[in-house]
Amino acid sequence: WHQTVIYETHVRGLTMTHPDVPPELRGTYTGLAHPAVIAHLQSLGVTAVELLPVFEFDPQDAPQGRVNYWGYQPVSFFAPHHAYSSQKEPLGVLDEFRDMVKAFHRAGIEVWLDVVFNHTGEGDDRGRTYSFRGLDNAAYYELSGVTGYRNDNGVGPNWNAVDPIGRDPVLDSLRYFAT
Repeated sequence: WHQTVIYETHVRGLTMTHPDVPPELRGTYTGLAHPAVIAHLQSLGVTAVELLPVFEFDPQDAPQGRVNYWGYQPVSFFAPHHAYSSQKEPLGVLDEFRDMVKAFHRAGIEVWLDVVFNHTGEGDDRGRTYSFRGLDNAAYYELSGVTGYRNDNGVGPNWNAVDPIGRDPVLDSLRYFAT
């Protein structure tokens, strides 16, 4: 640990203005894995990149007139964010994500993910329903009162990781991204 140098970054943010990344690859997993980006990180002595959220999220889940740039409101714990992919075919994002991780590993750089499991983009009782609330609201979220949600994190209802139905997707997602 005493030799670990972590570089926390955002897939889009690091690559959008990088002069060596081709414009069509900026903001993508492939752009992040570009040899010039990796060489720059190696020159800094980086041994691990920590990627800000890469789970699929709703970019419109933000105040009016703004965009959810950071991705802290996930809608799927199993899908890499499709807008960070240069591939247009539906499963291309998976290959591109895996190729990015492999490129970092070949360069001796670990890939860490900033994961968000304490809440989702579904929001409170006024928020959108993507899936979990519609499947089993009480199993996936901590409820308070008749229709209210516990919201100790300040950004959305608490994910119910105490219930096995809520805990299993978290563990399965960790296994999925690790393998």
